[in-house]
Amino acid sequence: MNKSHLLHATAQAFAALLLSGPSHAQDFPPKKPVTLVVGFAAGGAADAAARLIAKKLGENIGQTVVVDNRAGAGGNIAHQQVANGPADGTMLLFGSVGPLTIAPHVMKVSYDPFKDLAPVSGGVNFPNVLVVHKGVGAKTLAEFVTLAKKKPGGLDYASTGAGSASHLAGELFSQRAGIEMTHVPYKGGAPALQDLLGGRIASYFSAPPTALPHVEAGNLVPLATTGPTRPAYMPNIPTVAESGYPGFEALNWYAFVAPGKTPTPILDRWNVEIVKVLNDPSVKDALDKHGLTPQPTTRAELRAFMKKEDAKWSTVVRERKITAN
Repeated sequence: MNKSHLLHATAQAFAALLLSGPSHAQDFPPKKPVTLVVGFAAGGAADAAARLIAKKLGENIGQTVVVDNRAGAGGNIAHQQVANGPADGTMLLFGSVGPLTIAPHVMKVSYDPFKDLAPVSGGVNFPNVLVVHKGVGAKTLAEFVTLAKKKPGGLDYASTGAGSASHLAGELFSQRAGIEMTHVPYKGGAPALQDLLGGRIASYFSAPPTALPHVEAGNLVPLATTGPTRPAYMPNIPTVAESGYPGFEALNWYAFVAPGKTPTPILDRWNVEIVKVLNDPSVKDALDKHGLTPQPTTRAELRAFMKKEDAKWSTVVRERKITAN
């Protein structure tokens, strides 16, 4: 190939390279409806937050954003679906602390949260609240621990699935309190709460939005919240830490991730749009009414946060010898 042909070929290659980058950006917003997958049943905290955010996202980008509830296996079914999903910007996952940073240490999962899923932005966070059926007879955390010590394994607690945040909150508390409780996994917050209200389960480390109406109605008794401070909507409920277990903290959080092979320009555009929604005053107010705190981040910040949570919970899993069974 002579020099002129070489220069011409090089120019063509360079032009193709320049055109290839922006083409991904031109694919945004997607030309077809977007699916926002949620790993838990409708009616729980994750579902409520996802629907609020999806509605505003759809309005902002001029495209329908459909919430798809794929409950089961503590949210792992949904995470696997998105890991294998279309990497064209038409699928997002409202991922949660359990499947993203806990479950891979508890059970065999067929996805790698740090390879098969790409971080987009933080979503929301909130503490859990330990609530018991009124028939249990405990009015305080100390009374609950006393009952549990009298009947090792006799008190059970619900969770949204093996390896979920509510599961690990129960394990961490059992470790700190020196008690043994029986873990009963469910497919989401709504079915867990239904059995708790029916007296078929004794306790549940619940998301506050789903438990609060029943607490106010007198059907459930709140014993303690799992965050570092008392939430504003439960000012009279002490934290686990101030109830005799200093340093106890088990926050629940959800974040936006996408199929791992989604092009970076599309991921960056989704980050911009999601952060915009989470900073919207009307959205923040609506989330606040559900007891949810917006947690917008950069993509790099979310990845670093996930790594930190992964290290924390893998230690708990190892020390407690937790398995899916």
